[in-house]
Amino acid sequence: MVLPALAALLLALAGPAVPVRAAHGPAVRLSASQAGTGGSVTVSGTGWRPGTLLMMLVCGRATPARGVIGGTNSCANGDGRAVTTDADGRFSRRLPVAEPPVPCPCVVHVATVTGARAEADTVLQVAGHPVAPLPAERSAGRLVVLSDTRLTGSGSLLTWFGAPPSRTLVLTVGNTGAGAIENPVFRVGTAHGVFAPEWDERQWHGTLAPGKKAQITLPVELSAGAHGDYTVTLRYAGRLLAEQPWGVGRPWGVTLFWILLCLVVPAALFRIGMAVVDRVRPRRPGGPGHRRRLSRAAALARLPLPRPRTAGSRAPAADPAGPPPALPWFTPDSAPGAPAGRSSAPHDDSPTSPTTPTTKGPT
Repeated sequence: MVLPALAALLLALAGPAVPVRAAHGPAVRLSASQAGTGGSVTVSGTGWRPGTLLMMLVCGRATPARGVIGGTNSCANGDGRAVTTDADGRFSRRLPVAEPPVPCPCVVHVATVTGARAEADTVLQVAGHPVAPLPAERSAGRLVVLSDTRLTGSGSLLTWFGAPPSRTLVLTVGNTGAGAIENPVFRVGTAHGVFAPEWDERQWHGTLAPGKKAQITLPVELSAGAHGDYTVTLRYAGRLLAEQPWGVGRPWGVTLFWILLCLVVPAALFRIGMAVVDRVRPRRPGGPGHRRRLSRAAALARLPLPRPRTAGSRAPAADPAGPPPALPWFTPDSAPGAPAGRSSAPHDDSPTSPTTPTTKGPT
């Protein structure tokens, strides 16, 4: 009587039973470790999240220890199968065997499609498919920034008129990894305000040995007419290395150009329109234009017209026997001592003509 009561008490204290999940994580097993092209194998899995969508692929150049080298580019993607795990995180489905695009060693690769990433591999020998050794595993280097990042350079006159602003990103990095880094490719992003950055790839040519450091310069350029507050971001191998703010001034030359254009073009159009109106409007007699034309015609009429000359003609020479011009202060008929310009002969005021004879009467 005591033992059953004690057992009931322990069960009540323990509470309701809950399912126990595998602690070792997701796992995959095959119904056969070897199969030929055109056949199939049954893939079973345990330890996955319940209700998770999975993708199963046959991949080459892969081992469970190193994973799939080259990613899904090394897998037979056209012959893959999708499966969803049950409430216990289990699944089982047949997978057709296809030759991957790269040589074996081969595996069946199972990975999650949605949610947190989880994957598992198991060895599969594909009969008749070539086998090649895996590439040597290289120790990767690791870049760290050793000094403050800065932007060097300044704008020019062309930038003032809307040319693309450009700067040079300068920083010192060091290799703290176990392997050398050759010709690293950086991603340089430029973000305006709260907008997402626009990324460009910039390659630095050189080799950075383990434990060494080097100064790296990368060009940064914005679009034409850009102005405002920007942020330059530098990434390498998916890691953020540096961020640098950049304030770009407004291209006032463009504003000045539009102001001048808005002033000059209307003025030129107004002048052209007034000239056209002055040409096409009818003239009134006596108007300002009519009087101007009459004054020009009168001025041209007063000018002496040149005589037409024939070929070989000469200008008439002056007559040497002609009377010499009289001097203003000398008259030939004036007597000595008389005033200049007066004759010494008596002046006759009679109305009779000197050619008419006069008749004298008897005395």
